[in-house]
Amino acid sequence: MAVFTWPGFDAGFNAGYGLDAAYRRAPTVVGVSPGNAICAAGNVTTNGVLAFSNRNNNEGFVGGGQIGYNYQFTPGSGFVVGIEADAQYADFGAQRNRFSAAAPAGSAIIPGTLVYNPNGLSGLDYFGTVRGRLGYAFDRTLVYATGGFAYGSGGGRQFGTGVSSNDFQTGYAVGGGIEYALPTDSFLNFFRSSAVTLKVEGLYVNLDQSRRSAGAFATNNFGQTITTTSPGVTLISGPANTNRSTEFAVVRAGVNYKFGSY
Repeated sequence: MAVFTWPGFDAGFNAGYGLDAAYRRAPTVVGVSPGNAICAAGNVTTNGVLAFSNRNNNEGFVGGGQIGYNYQFTPGSGFVVGIEADAQYADFGAQRNRFSAAAPAGSAIIPGTLVYNPNGLSGLDYFGTVRGRLGYAFDRTLVYATGGFAYGSGGGRQFGTGVSSNDFQTGYAVGGGIEYALPTDSFLNFFRSSAVTLKVEGLYVNLDQSRRSAGAFATNNFGQTITTTSPGVTLISGPANTNRSTEFAVVRAGVNYKFGSY
């Protein structure tokens, strides 16, 4: 049987799941007065406090394609170096419909007030990476580490403002994986060649958004947006405005076609 070699170009597609890896910041807690038309008079002492999580929803399906090039020092076994670029769709917007909620009947919040939930923010719509790879091949099996540049965009509205936050973000990605070249007689080798490979990969992605959250948390029944800097609003704990980063881990499986590998 011919020795499998890894050098050459490859291209393929992948799919997996992204898991939120962001640091859990303390919630923002504010006190409000009846003058804001948020809490009814007489409820301020016991119910004039609102608390909001500062977590983004960076979780969901990811999928896309990749292209790369490898160089192998010793055919059959030995070190392999390469470069790979990928572009991914990220379904991190599943919670967008929970962006805001009307005050329930009988609560201290005056009817007509919209209370915004920061958990309704999507952190990303798409991302991609350009990474180097360093691995070791055991014939048809390649174990590798990878790292390099990452980018992405998305985010929907900054909570409570209606302002779009689809800013372009850059950062880095690191991870590793294992790739296996299918034998020509494998039923999964639909090209009937030694050029089809399967891989499983894990990545940690950190994108610096370098923007400030608006700090808004409600819109009263007069249509006024109430923020942590509005009159009658006291920030008890947590950041009113803060720089954020998008951090998530990706676990994905993929298939490649390697051109010129036998």
